Amino acid sequence: MKVLVTGGAGFQGSHLVEHLVSEGHSVSVLNTFSEKGAENLSAVKDDINLIWGSVTDPVLVERTVSEHEVIFHLAAKINVDESIEDPSSFVQTNIVGTFNILEAARKHGARVIYASSCEVYGDGHNLAKDELLSESSELRPNSPYAASKVGADRLCHAYYKSYGLNVTMVRPFNIYGERQKGGTFGALIPIFVQRALDGQSLEVKGDGSATRDYMHVSDIVRAYDLVLNHPDEFQGEAVNFATGKNTSVKDIAEFVAKAFSVKITYGPARPGEVTRFPADKSALEKIGFKTEVDIWEGIYKYIDWAKSESLVLV
Repeated sequence: MKVLVTGGAGFQGSHLVEHLVSEGHSVSVLNTFSEKGAENLSAVKDDINLIWGSVTDPVLVERTVSEHEVIFHLAAKINVDESIEDPSSFVQTNIVGTFNILEAARKHGARVIYASSCEVYGDGHNLAKDELLSESSELRPNSPYAASKVGADRLCHAYYKSYGLNVTMVRPFNIYGERQKGGTFGALIPIFVQRALDGQSLEVKGDGSATRDYMHVSDIVRAYDLVLNHPDEFQGEAVNFATGKNTSVKDIAEFVAKAFSVKITYGPARPGEVTRFPADKSALEKIGFKTEVDIWEGIYKYIDWAKSESLVLV
C-alpha cells in the first residue's frame, strides 16, 4: 500500500513509519526539516521517500498526496504552553494544514487517518465519578492548542459528511516513549528523566494530583495499524487511543525521583491544565486492541533509552 505520513519524522510519526516499512508498505514522509527529524528516520532513510516541507503549503501537499492511497496526518504543533504564547501558529498548522490535507485527499481519492488529541475533551473533572470520556463526549477545549485540534477534528468529520471522504479521527491520550522531546515545550516524562539524569530536582506544576492515561508509543503504533487494517470500521468517526489506566503526575515524579535519587519540588499550576482524563477505550478494543506496555515498564524503557542517548552525546 502507498502510505504518506505527515509529521513522520517526529516522535510518534517516526515509530509509525518504521512499523509501516517493516510491514512492506511503500512509505513517504512529509515533515518540516530538522536535524532531529532526520536522526529519527535514520534507520529507514533508504527505505522511504522523504519530503521536507510543511502541510501549510497547499501546492506541495497536493503534489505529495496525489501519489498515495492512505494519509496518516500526524503533522501538528502540539504543546499547550507554546499555544498560549503563540496561538496563531497553531491555527495555521493544525487547522489550515489539515484543511490542505483534506482537500488534496478529496481530490485524489485518498483515505485519511487523522491524529486528533484527547485534549479536545477539555477537563474531565466535571464528569461523574464513574463516567468516562467516550468518543461522543462533549468537546470543551481548554487551550488554543486543544481548540485547534477540535477545529481540525470537526473539519475531518465535515469532509466525511459533505464529500464522503473516508476519514477517521483518532484521539490519542498521553503518548510517551523513546525519542519524545524534553526541554522547553517538551513532554512530562522526558522532562523529568532529563532533569534526573542531570542530577536536578523534579518540578511538579500544581499539587501533582492531575492524572493522565499514558500510552507507550509502541502501543500507539499497534493501534494505528489496527485502524489502517479496518478501513470500514471508523469511517467519519472518532476513536480513542487509550489504556484505561490513569496515573498521577505526582506518582510519576516519585517513580523517576526514586530511580535517580533526586528531590521533588512544587510550583504554580500551568494555565489551561486539565486535571483528569478518564478514557473510554471500548471502541478500540472492538477491533482487537490490548495494551502491552504498562506505564512503569514503559518509563523504565524510556530511562534506558535516555541513558544510552546521554552516553552517545558525551
